[in-house]
Amino acid sequence: MQKIAVLGLGHMGAPIARRLAAHGFPVTGWSRSARAVEGVAPAPDPAAAVRGADVVITMLTDGTVVRDVVTAAAVAGPATLVDMSTIGPDAVRDLAAALPAGVDLVDAPVAGSTGAAAGGTLRIFAGGTAATVDRVAPVLATLGELHRCGPSGSGAAMKVVLNTALVTALAALAEVLLVADAVGVPRAGALEALRGGPLGIAVERVTGARAAHFPVRLARKDLTLSLGDRDLPVALAAARHLAAADPEADLTTIVTEGPACSS
Repeated sequence: MQKIAVLGLGHMGAPIARRLAAHGFPVTGWSRSARAVEGVAPAPDPAAAVRGADVVITMLTDGTVVRDVVTAAAVAGPATLVDMSTIGPDAVRDLAAALPAGVDLVDAPVAGSTGAAAGGTLRIFAGGTAATVDRVAPVLATLGELHRCGPSGSGAAMKVVLNTALVTALAALAEVLLVADAVGVPRAGALEALRGGPLGIAVERVTGARAAHFPVRLARKDLTLSLGDRDLPVALAAARHLAAADPEADLTTIVTEGPACSS
């Protein structure tokens, strides 16, 4: 059984570590908050967490934090580093270049929230060589459905695409409901009518049919990965919605608490 270290026991890292431990993997965990997780041996620092680990999982805020924590951990071969954070393909390439010889990297960001992490129903988008992904596949399969996306960085790239779709769809739904307000259509009726259309998944998120928690501050960070220096008017409009929202609130509040529009 592979020994696992999880660096980052936050909103997503904690249920991931807990599930792996519940399925028999020896798991050591570290987080800045010193959070206790059932079944997970706590470590005082990243270096202690990764000592002797076969697989090191990072679930952290952004590329800079991932690289800083991995550097502090001094991950050494033959461990395999699995980054499950949403950091984008450029940051994955930078991380790969900074790793010492003998440490292989799989970028494996996920789609799904805490419930999916706890229940093992995440969608995991993995980038890396076939042999490296094979090595960690039993670990990732415990957490959900593994999608092999291609070479290093391709899993991170796929996650950028997915999050761009989600954020822009919710921003579009917010504006559609402003139109509903303007023309006198009750929002409940509009949402029901929209449920079966192209914004159906956004409607499910807003109405609670797809339970999740995605803080606005993380959505802002992820949309920045999408935008770069690209001319993306729809994404820029979505960014304006995010800028006006509470950073700690769930992303769906750009729809449910957006500005009212009178006819």
